[in-house]
Amino acid sequence: MPDLIIMTDLLETTLTHLEQLVSFDTRNPPRAIDTDGIFDYLRANLPGFEVEVTDHGAGAVSLYAVRGTPKYLFNVHLDTVPDSPAWSASPHVMRRLDDRVVGLGVCDIKGAAAALVAAANAGQGDAAFLFTSDEEANDPRGVAAFLARRQLYEAVIVAEPTMGEAVLAHRGISSVLLRFAGRAGHASGKQDPSASALHQAMRWGGRALDHVESLSHARFGGLTGLRFNIGRVEGGIKANMIAPAAELRFGFRPLPSMDVDGLLATFAGLAEPEAAHFEETFRGPSLPSGEIARAEDKRLAARDVADALELPIGNAVDFWTEASLFSAGGYTALVYGPGDIAQAHTADEFVTLEQLQRYAESVNRIINGAA
Repeated sequence: MPDLIIMTDLLETTLTHLEQLVSFDTRNPPRAIDTDGIFDYLRANLPGFEVEVTDHGAGAVSLYAVRGTPKYLFNVHLDTVPDSPAWSASPHVMRRLDDRVVGLGVCDIKGAAAALVAAANAGQGDAAFLFTSDEEANDPRGVAAFLARRQLYEAVIVAEPTMGEAVLAHRGISSVLLRFAGRAGHASGKQDPSASALHQAMRWGGRALDHVESLSHARFGGLTGLRFNIGRVEGGIKANMIAPAAELRFGFRPLPSMDVDGLLATFAGLAEPEAAHFEETFRGPSLPSGEIARAEDKRLAARDVADALELPIGNAVDFWTEASLFSAGGYTALVYGPGDIAQAHTADEFVTLEQLQRYAESVNRIINGAA
């Protein structure tokens, strides 16, 4: 039986805002997000805030809202991944069940946005919010624009699903485009190893997986090994034709202690013959960022913030967040939000009422000093 949740005014208000936030289509892709819609709703529900909404292009919009002289900045992304045919009902209509709510983005991470708006309306405390719409595209224009402002905050609290625990460390991320070139021809004859671009890609993949396995014992904190995924392979024309071209996209998630440039050089060198094209398309630093000694200082500073705010501290996580961008920009940063990452990007995504209530109460305490 699910735990009984007493519906407080704060939780009820959070759910009211969350229902509205879910109703706005902020799927990314297709990145069809502009300055009205969800941003108009937030602007209308942030009393006493100075609000700036900026269109950074390509569906990247940010809303920066400040009331008073806050110590901390809360950052939440409003974009979601696309839905899938596996959803059992409309993803943009929030459904309330006994112990949870279901809807696209309720866990990742509109639930946190709704709780922050509810807390802002529950008192007149000092608060600062940065809402963005480009996190799921690996194109963090909103955060980059904020970092260029050089605003002073003691810490940045980035909302992602962490089960209501403060996360102080996570992996980095690198995404790569790799192209191979071969020579078209009839597939009936004996081929040399470089004739087929697809054969080159397959052999590269085997070598890459072997290299990843060789790093399985590397450790940082509670994290182990290198996370690696070949996400897409395209090429060729038909079964009896040698493939003249192939394209492969892969990504890896290094430990904070790993040399990303060195890993890229190794992966590029595994192509035989040399790849026609090798391009890193996105890189996100680890959290905390920087050399190991400096990174440890940043982790300890984030732990001090979590302790001061009475937030329970969780383990390091495998997934990447934009907290690392704030860390690289010079801020003390941590990740803290409601929900389980296992629910992110899934059909019938949900967040429990207990998680929403706990998060809403904690941010209300931070903003308004409420017990």
